[in-house]
Amino acid sequence: MNNSANISVIIPSYNRWYCLPRALDSVLSQSMAPLEVIVIDDGSTDDTVLNVTKHYPSVVLLLQENAGVSAARNAGIRAAKGEWIALLDSDDVWHNNKLEQQLSALQRHPEQRLCHCDELWIRNGVRVNPKNKHRKSGGWIFEQCLPLCAISPSAAVIRRDVFDDIGLFDETLPACEDYDYWLRLTHREPVLYVDEALLSKYGGHEDQLSRAHWGMDRFRIQALIKLLKTAELNDSQRDAARALLKKKAVVYTAGALKRGRHDEVQQLNTAFEELGDTGNHQ
Repeated sequence: MNNSANISVIIPSYNRWYCLPRALDSVLSQSMAPLEVIVIDDGSTDDTVLNVTKHYPSVVLLLQENAGVSAARNAGIRAAKGEWIALLDSDDVWHNNKLEQQLSALQRHPEQRLCHCDELWIRNGVRVNPKNKHRKSGGWIFEQCLPLCAISPSAAVIRRDVFDDIGLFDETLPACEDYDYWLRLTHREPVLYVDEALLSKYGGHEDQLSRAHWGMDRFRIQALIKLLKTAELNDSQRDAARALLKKKAVVYTAGALKRGRHDEVQQLNTAFEELGDTGNHQ
């Protein structure tokens, strides 16, 4: 690595030694070196701690009891020394010019506080093409972030003061914590986008969060309700968020009732009442 940047790389990991070296090697081979690489071991029971200590002595290793990906990311962000925070999931891989390309873009647009990029998708060892709904972009993308997560954590480079202004990841969300965070950010400001695939995302493995939880939309619903209760949205943003919340609630409620999750349906109806909406979402 022949150049350096004031970037802290944050990698949460839970029993991911089988793929973590691939992620770490992609960081350590960057054309622009980060200031530091922080791995947060979230209570792993495999050999992650032993092997990171042995094979990657330059990496800062933080240990915590298992508390989830948000708590792990937050611990890394709190410990980070860099002006910029670059997130990387332990099962993803950066291309070797990722940080250099994004820092170059940010230098040309110093008013921007988040930069993300395009990505390649690899599922079960085979490259797949994302659907149009997954297409990335920059600018004011709040409404694009509403249906699904429009920024991959592994693609994001974020200026440190964003976390001072917006806060950290929501540790009450076991999944879709990134969806929640991007909504909290993008309703306030535009984002910068590098239209080049600078990372590869690997999917299809058994321990993906999307496989661990039934009804992932319930976490997006939770995030939307929180946003409508707490964020200073303009009229257009509020209307769009409320409309999507209603749409997601109808689908989720039908699935929850089939599974006998009546308490969750009641909690959702109560949340709608608190938002001033007493319509039937079943």
